Amino acid sequence: MFVANYIDRVNIGFAQDQLRAEVGLSAGAFGFGAGLFFVAYAIFEVPSNMLLERFGAKVWLTRIMITWGLVATAMAFVNSAEMFYVLRFLLGVAEAGFFPAVIYYFTRWLPDADRGRATAIFLMGSGTASVIAGPLSGALLEMHGLAGHSGWQWMFFIEGMASVVLGFVVFRFLDSRVEDATWLTDTEKAALTAAVDAEQTARSSGRGTERVSRWKLLADPQMLLFCWIYFAISLALYAVTFWLPSIVNDIGGLSDFEVGLLVAVPWLCAIGAVYVSGRASDRTGRRRPFLVAALITGSVGTFLATVVSPWLGLAALCIAAMGFKTSSPIFWTIPQSYLDARVAAPAIALVNSIGNLGGFVSPTVFGILEDTTGSTEGGLIGLSVVGIIAAMTVALVRGGGRNDPRRGRRTGEAAARTGLGSKPKPKPKPIET
Repeated sequence: MFVANYIDRVNIGFAQDQLRAEVGLSAGAFGFGAGLFFVAYAIFEVPSNMLLERFGAKVWLTRIMITWGLVATAMAFVNSAEMFYVLRFLLGVAEAGFFPAVIYYFTRWLPDADRGRATAIFLMGSGTASVIAGPLSGALLEMHGLAGHSGWQWMFFIEGMASVVLGFVVFRFLDSRVEDATWLTDTEKAALTAAVDAEQTARSSGRGTERVSRWKLLADPQMLLFCWIYFAISLALYAVTFWLPSIVNDIGGLSDFEVGLLVAVPWLCAIGAVYVSGRASDRTGRRRPFLVAALITGSVGTFLATVVSPWLGLAALCIAAMGFKTSSPIFWTIPQSYLDARVAAPAIALVNSIGNLGGFVSPTVFGILEDTTGSTEGGLIGLSVVGIIAAMTVALVRGGGRNDPRRGRRTGEAAARTGLGSKPKPKPKPIET
């Protein structure tokens, strides 16, 4: 689902040249339209996640996917700047709630010690999508003129309809709750539910037994820190995502398909980095040092891309993609472990919606910079500075500390005793003396 989601969200970066030429969009207008998606996303994110709690993951995630696929398909019929703005806004409305819904979904299915890897695997979907989107979108763009339609129209139509079809497939296979999983035994369901509930009880015990106010928690200063750090991550990720095809195109002499292949290289590097960092952060339980390292790596790569040749700039952007892509899954394990499950869904949605406004700011600013200066170097340098500041801010964040390794062993042994996972080895009999 995330692969399809991400392709439909960022494929306008590949259609940029053809779309701007045929519809008559300036770089500033294109950047503004690309970013409008995130404004709608921010407005409708929290309400969407509250509805998730009411309707369940199966119904709500399927609804999200089918509606965004229909809007993404409609992008094939854009004929003016105004229509471009409206459809990008509606795409944000349709997609709102998907990502935080899955992050919340993990909190109800997995103990904390396993969420780092799970979140990393899930977020590898965006890296996988970036690898796929380049060659796929490039090939579809070369269908230009087929049946009298432009390549960008074929790209939007085919990729959008693929999401609609996948939405119906998802409805058949997705389970909302642990209790709904036919692929687990009753004993395994009980063990898994007990492990997740035990962690929630431990988190909420320190806050007393009174009813938790969602709005009071959303005003928590830590939430502001979460929002700022994720804003910085989104600012960098979407700037690189939307403008990478244009940067690669500056190399010169490349077809649309070749540009797509080269754009896939940084994200291919990022996929491996995301998985390795997710496993390492789970193993050590120390989330914050990994997050700081990832943000600094991304910032260094972004800065290097401004001072070297286009080919070396592509290599520098590989470093940037590895750093910033890695920072996202590591970041999400921190609010997951900090938030009370009773307010986790709207709180995660708030962090994601405000943080994703970085996706509005970065393409808008980059478009204005290209219109006024003819270059995006100033924007890339600014991203480097933002990344360093965000890395420094991580020191103020609570949550994401070292997991107690004994807790992991106790959880594993308890699960084994109740039938979930492998059985512990029998203890040796004492030696009689």
